[in-house]
Amino acid sequence: MLRQPIDQAAAALPAATRTSVYQSTKATHEKRTQLLFDQFDDPDLLRRRAGEIKQHVIEHLDTLLPAVEARLQANGAQVHWAATGEDACATVLRIMQARGATKMVKAKTMVSEEIELAHYLERHGIEALETDLGEFIVQIDKDHPSHIVRPIIHKNRREIAQSFEREGLGAYNDDPATITRRARQFLRHKYLQADVGLTGANFVSVESGRLVLVTNEGNSRFSLAAPKVHIALVGIEKLVPRDRDLGVLLNLLARSATAQALTVYTEFISGPKLAGQPDGPEEMHVIFVDNGRTDVLASECREILRCIRCGACLNVCPIYRQASGHAYRSVYPGPVGAVLSPLLAGEKFPELADLPKASSLCGACHEVCPVNIPIPDLLLRLREKGKREGAPLAAIGTPPMGAWALLASQPTAWKAALWGGKALNYLPTKLIPVPALRAWEEKRTLPAWRGGEFRKWMQHRTRHGAAPSNPGATP
Repeated sequence: MLRQPIDQAAAALPAATRTSVYQSTKATHEKRTQLLFDQFDDPDLLRRRAGEIKQHVIEHLDTLLPAVEARLQANGAQVHWAATGEDACATVLRIMQARGATKMVKAKTMVSEEIELAHYLERHGIEALETDLGEFIVQIDKDHPSHIVRPIIHKNRREIAQSFEREGLGAYNDDPATITRRARQFLRHKYLQADVGLTGANFVSVESGRLVLVTNEGNSRFSLAAPKVHIALVGIEKLVPRDRDLGVLLNLLARSATAQALTVYTEFISGPKLAGQPDGPEEMHVIFVDNGRTDVLASECREILRCIRCGACLNVCPIYRQASGHAYRSVYPGPVGAVLSPLLAGEKFPELADLPKASSLCGACHEVCPVNIPIPDLLLRLREKGKREGAPLAAIGTPPMGAWALLASQPTAWKAALWGGKALNYLPTKLIPVPALRAWEEKRTLPAWRGGEFRKWMQHRTRHGAAPSNPGATP
């Protein structure tokens, strides 16, 4: 994964990748907007209601989590708690080893990406195969997802065809239907051989104990059809209080994520198969994962835990469109990742403290968020946190302003600086005498210096006996 600051990563991004990301995000955002306003009289009211539902959840996790545990157990599921990503991985491995299982098929789950579960299992001799087409391509390329919903938004079909040819899945053919068919042929027997099927959960209803999965490929159903064991990795914030709340959230999730009225597959899973059912897992394990979420809950940015991982803020963000997901150096990119990733990093916060600066604060991310998260406000709070905790200057992104304040309050020094400012129009960046200013200038293109003209204009007007009609106007 990339390690340089986001602006450097964006500058090095190939033009073809930027085009792929821009066109896909723009089309999805525009279609989403049209769909919401065509089908709802007041979509903003709907998202405010969704935000209230999720805010209620994060404010009452202390009572909702024990309640959902009891309900899941009553449904026949076994519930596990994982304080860290390592705990979650170890719990999955322990479940598999207790049953002599060596093969797993995985549906798409951001939590498993977050804790790097597949890599962990592979190190312990377990085959953990991604079955979502995008995640499968990321896996065979030893790559990382660059979008919450579209893991391979940074790739085009020619690159995918080359990957399939390299992996022996057929001669080069970049026809999307052929690529999909070849993936299906490869994966079909993997489902039948698997011992364990692993999923995430978009929502878990406290009222009924049902897990809700939304997909467009049907791979989660295949992952649960043949294996005898179902493991679900779920972030502790994924709860909804009642089944009726799903009517609000599912309507917004599909439209915000993929501009669909409803995803192709919406599954409600109550527990392992019943005695009279011919197929399905005989065991169901739900692992609730904390991995820093309680720390986020205790922070001044707790609203970010409302997130339902729709990716709408990525699709509208001008920074994400130019930088793509890998530049964020985390499994969660875009505006939501610029808030969530540094918070989940814990003691490593300074390493990601530049991400909150990767924003123009235009507010578009807040406007499209289906659960009304005030992302720009959270970004400002994290910028302050970076300054307060002494993050490196490069991470904070803006030079200290103390010198500027001193300069602006001394008329003689200010006049001298105006003359020096003109020299910057002609001075190559590498010759700027102040290292911090030189480093800052190397990453930015500033307009030509025009300072000093207002004073001349003011003096001219005063000498000729005419007071300026608008002292603040530009001459």
